[in-house]
Amino acid sequence: MFTPSLILFEKDALKYDLGKKIYQKFIHEKDIEIIELRGNKIKANIPGDTLYDLYRSGKRTLVVGVKKGGAFQSCKPSAHYQLPLMSGCIGQCQYCYLNTNLGDKPYMRVNVNIDSILDQAQAYINQRLPEETIFEGSATSDPVPVEPYTNLLRDTILYFSNNENGRFRFVTKFTDIDTLLDIAHNNHTEIRFTLNTEKIIHNYEKGTPSSVKRLEACQKILSAGYPLGFILAPIFLYEGWKEEYHQLLINLKTNLPQQLHHPLTFEVISHRYTTRAKSVITEVFPDNQLPMADEDRTYKYGQFGYGKYVYPKEQLAEMAEFFRTEIEAIFKNGVIKYII
Repeated sequence: MFTPSLILFEKDALKYDLGKKIYQKFIHEKDIEIIELRGNKIKANIPGDTLYDLYRSGKRTLVVGVKKGGAFQSCKPSAHYQLPLMSGCIGQCQYCYLNTNLGDKPYMRVNVNIDSILDQAQAYINQRLPEETIFEGSATSDPVPVEPYTNLLRDTILYFSNNENGRFRFVTKFTDIDTLLDIAHNNHTEIRFTLNTEKIIHNYEKGTPSSVKRLEACQKILSAGYPLGFILAPIFLYEGWKEEYHQLLINLKTNLPQQLHHPLTFEVISHRYTTRAKSVITEVFPDNQLPMADEDRTYKYGQFGYGKYVYPKEQLAEMAEFFRTEIEAIFKNGVIKYII
């Protein structure tokens, strides 16, 4: 569970039940500073004159706010739309893609007006009838560490459990999922975990649970009957990568029950970075050893209008063939959503 050292309440956040609930949860904690903002100037209230310091202070900050109107972002290939319950993550993964669009906003933010967010989601569902509409709950966040006191995931899962044409999915590296285990989800929510090799977790995924802890949480999710999936990401092509990713898949197979109620889904994403992300990473983690030599990559434009440095076409083809072959051989009930 994420216990912040600073909580900022945006204007109007305390008018909502969830805002009041969070306030009451932490108001008597002596080591937590709470500030009620008259406006919505966030960064001015987070200590740090440099991005290096702001990042570290921000990772200990919770912003409680209200999601204003506006269109939901698309979320290809994961889902049709992002569901903007929150943004940010408490992890300090050096490679994180959020360094592109949240580089100077490293804090965790929760939106307390969940009813209006879900109402807008329903409007999107209605527009696409009779087709099914899928919403991604973790496009710009890892929502699990704040779940014990926000219950945003629990409430959202319950909402979609009775929704004939709406589906929900989210992904996490964290393990605070006990509040989700005793509810009727009706198989309308898929929970996924991000996994990687021990080398990558140790070198780059600071402040996150071990692979052992993540697998323990996966077992709980399966026991609760949820559809379960995995994001293998980011895939780094280093010396010995095939052997280590093969062992990762074998460990996964060994630690999961043989009989499953739903197929396991896999999403495989190669490492990529933007120029902005590289700049932020270099400033925030000056000693990082991430492989980000532009001359070793291919520049490719993405769906949001900015370019990324990806592995060359031949290496991506080799990676795709490797994971397709391995997953199909090891997991007879595995479904590969995409490999990119």
